[in-house]
Amino acid sequence: MANLALDRSDDTEVRQLAFDISATQTNQTGRMQGWLSLWGAPITNRDTMTWMGAGAHDHAMAEGGLMPGMATEDELSELRSLSGAAIDVRFLQLMIRHHQGGLEMATHGADHASVGVVRGLARSIAETQSAESTTMAQMLAARGASPLPAP
Repeated sequence: MANLALDRSDDTEVRQLAFDISATQTNQTGRMQGWLSLWGAPITNRDTMTWMGAGAHDHAMAEGGLMPGMATEDELSELRSLSGAAIDVRFLQLMIRHHQGGLEMATHGADHASVGVVRGLARSIAETQSAESTTMAQMLAARGASPLPAP
């Protein structure tokens, strides 16, 4: 979503935010994939989010097997079809919800990971996503819009 907004938005503030989110999430994903590689673990797994434990995993998985806050294919198609202020608002709405879903996972990781670097990254992700969500809510309000319901 961030790369789409970066490519399609005409709003400098939205484009800067999208760039920051894309760069941050690319870095975070690379770090986690590097750890998995070092540990001899697969990068993908059909047992999505089982690391959260049975109760938390069941709560976290959204309808259709998507992780919480993930945009659906229909939402992504809609985002691709928009331009101007409409893409800015929809991007901010979808990204806030994405961050809200990620916050639950990051908080769980910060509280339960057995490896210190994983706990540290999870804590950093939680802090970053909380701050970015606040910024995006302010940006939405400035554009006369509101966030979507939390996942």
